[in-house]
Amino acid sequence: MWRYLKRLLIGKPLKTMDEGGQALTKFKALALLSSDALSSVAYGTEQITTVLITLSAAALMYQLYAAALVLVLLFAITMSYRQIIKAYPSGGGAYVVASTNWGRPAGLVAGGSLLVDYMLTVAVSVTSGTEAITSAVPALTNYQVLIAVLIVIAIMALNLRGMRESASFLTFPVYFFIIMIIGMILWGVVNIASGNLTYHASAAVGAPVQGMTLVLFLRAFSSGSSSLTGVEAISNAVPNFKRPKRKNAANTLAIMSIVLAAFFAGITYLSYYLGIKPQADNTVLSQIATAVFGHGLFYYLLQLATALILAVAANTGFSAFPILAYNLAKDKFLPHAYMDRGDRLGYSNGIISLAVGAIALIFIFHGKTTLLIPLYAVGVFVPFTLSQSGMIIHWFRERGAWWWMKATVNLLGALISLGLVVSLFALHFGNVWPYLVVMPLLLYMFYRIHVHYIRVAAQLRVIAKEKAELHDYDGATVIVLVSNVTRVTAQAVNYARSIGDYVIAMHVSFDENPEKEHKTAAEFKSTFPDVRFVDIHSSYRSIATPTLRFCDVIAKRAAERNFSTTVLVPQFVPKKPWQNILHNQTSLRLRAVLNSRENIIVSTYNYHLKE
Repeated sequence: MWRYLKRLLIGKPLKTMDEGGQALTKFKALALLSSDALSSVAYGTEQITTVLITLSAAALMYQLYAAALVLVLLFAITMSYRQIIKAYPSGGGAYVVASTNWGRPAGLVAGGSLLVDYMLTVAVSVTSGTEAITSAVPALTNYQVLIAVLIVIAIMALNLRGMRESASFLTFPVYFFIIMIIGMILWGVVNIASGNLTYHASAAVGAPVQGMTLVLFLRAFSSGSSSLTGVEAISNAVPNFKRPKRKNAANTLAIMSIVLAAFFAGITYLSYYLGIKPQADNTVLSQIATAVFGHGLFYYLLQLATALILAVAANTGFSAFPILAYNLAKDKFLPHAYMDRGDRLGYSNGIISLAVGAIALIFIFHGKTTLLIPLYAVGVFVPFTLSQSGMIIHWFRERGAWWWMKATVNLLGALISLGLVVSLFALHFGNVWPYLVVMPLLLYMFYRIHVHYIRVAAQLRVIAKEKAELHDYDGATVIVLVSNVTRVTAQAVNYARSIGDYVIAMHVSFDENPEKEHKTAAEFKSTFPDVRFVDIHSSYRSIATPTLRFCDVIAKRAAERNFSTTVLVPQFVPKKPWQNILHNQTSLRLRAVLNSRENIIVSTYNYHLKE
């Protein structure tokens, strides 16, 4: 049943040789990897105005200055990541750059930050999408968390089907959003030029605003910088592009940044010109659309496009997280399971882990975007700072043509990113303090996993180098676990006699039915008179504990005689897999406890039922 359901949801498995067919063109990559960055214009300007309005409506004029600084940072980050794509085409982005130039600890901080950030990407994108839905349909407000969780599960299933299918699916909502935003900005500018839209700004550009401080401006700028999240995703996913991978990835990044800059600038200008003020139940983008289009068809089309792209923007995280996890696993800082490809050639374990983490965040923060944004920004700008400063080291080491100019661009981006990180901690500490708890825990986990893999490799390697002599046993002791006398038991005992010099049948009896226990012992002894039968009594209905104690005693005695000890666990296998749920899984529990003993070999005897 599970197999058929999996085929229905995910599709038939792909051959490894089909991987080339999953590579992305620039057209599809823009949809798959840019949805997060492009969708952030739906809430980037709103985050700036939400901070400024706390002073006065006149302070909203400063959104233009904050937006201009965000665009400068976007330029520096874009140039930096184009350089990263060309210098480190294997993917991994900030993790690889920081590890190579700053050392492994800095790389793990960048990698850990991005792992959490991609979970936040999914959570923020989906919760923003549900807010757009509830702005248009207020009756759904009480179901916001449920809607967000269902969207995450749907996107996870889509990504499990493979990159090509998810890219094809995302093409419509992303380009639909691009067309609607272009239409809104152009129509708004035309109406402003023709005088159909009245100037409603609360203060003219450059007018003095009483009470305005640098701290408040930095709060607004740091909040608006959330519009730059997702820019790094393309550098993490370079291996997913068609050849030439570096050129296609760099060009896609440039296209995305140009579109993002135009959208962010246009929306911020319309917000200022129209005097838009943030409202709890109506987004800034929704208010701009109302002013430009009215409450007609185009307004609802824009709201639909916004909801769609915010929902699918989570897919950027699903595209980048598995590759980052793969790089960390390859370096032995995450479980090797993250290196395994699924049926559709995607890193399924990374996709599922990301979905689980995002759903947990949605529940923890009750689906409120504003609570997630500052923590989201820290997770982005810490890796930005490390990667861009790491590229400065790269250029000083590699040099090359115009290296000093490239290093200067990286320095500008690093300084602004560092300033943002400092201001986020200073001004939004109440929202970002979890980062200081999560990161040490992640680093501890990374190092514990790494130490484990190093120790395992060392222990396995020693045997190969020393060519240690194999231990020669003088005989073999086989313990057969017996619940009652059946064909399974008979076949298992017969097999044990063929491989063992000394065979013991062990049975655990209970108090409920002493007559049945005596009957089982008598029946076994009459069937196998040459096999020793041991009945262990359990007053607490436990099978595992008395079995383990008995096997430990026998194994110790066997070792004194230089005998090996094998515990044979008989079990029958139903003809239909689903029928397993109709039977207890005692054999699984017994194998689990016996596997903890290094001097005991655990073996299973399977008896397959025919009907």
